[in-house]
Amino acid sequence: MEMVLLTAVGVGGATVIGALIGFLFKNLSHRLADIVMSFAAGVMLAAAVIGLVLPSIEYGGKYGLIITIAGIFVGALCLNLIDKLVPHLHRLAGQDAEHHPQSRHLNKVILFVTAIAIHNLPEGIAAGVGFGGEDTTQGLIIALGIALQNVPEGMIIIGPMLSAGIKPWRTFAIASITGIVEVAGTLLGYFAVSAANFILPFALAFAGGTMLYVVSDEMLSETHAHGSERGATYALLVGFCLMLVVDTLLG
Repeated sequence: MEMVLLTAVGVGGATVIGALIGFLFKNLSHRLADIVMSFAAGVMLAAAVIGLVLPSIEYGGKYGLIITIAGIFVGALCLNLIDKLVPHLHRLAGQDAEHHPQSRHLNKVILFVTAIAIHNLPEGIAAGVGFGGEDTTQGLIIALGIALQNVPEGMIIIGPMLSAGIKPWRTFAIASITGIVEVAGTLLGYFAVSAANFILPFALAFAGGTMLYVVSDEMLSETHAHGSERGATYALLVGFCLMLVVDTLLG
């Protein structure tokens, strides 16, 4: 349990660290932002496959493949539904954010917090679910992958909020809240699986499906929208291979 708590704080704290870095590099070019986000996508993709999808098949036994496929699609569909109800993060972080009038700043803050938190919660749950099995290495791989992804994410969300006129201290507070959401998600995922271990295979696949959905729907589409596809692609490969190295060293 102590390791889970430390992991939860580490995963959430990575977003805060990224936010602090973001204040130093708040005017990131589209190209650099795309490369950083693609690296994060590669890390997240590897963490989802290595730490969640493959173990789901293994723990599922005879029906592991069926359970895993079902869990992936249910997880993706849940985020798809959420995206219908909550504004997309990339829409809020884009150029339109700069044109809102001053009187609507509070609404923008609420939208930012909601959108970021909604997409960070399943990441936290994924980290917690990873510790639900007997192999703590698996949980550490997932948590490390999510933490590595959270640093550039924290960097990238700072600039648009400052451009929208949100005060620096409030911007930092918002980034910190998104990190706290991931801490809560980690604990939620861990306790849910611990209370009913038989749901572990489905829970792993569900968490993997949510992460795969975020990578495809939110991250890849954004990183290929500004003419930096080649650099973004190689950055994704670097992130993915980094997690392969980590998995090999910890395995």
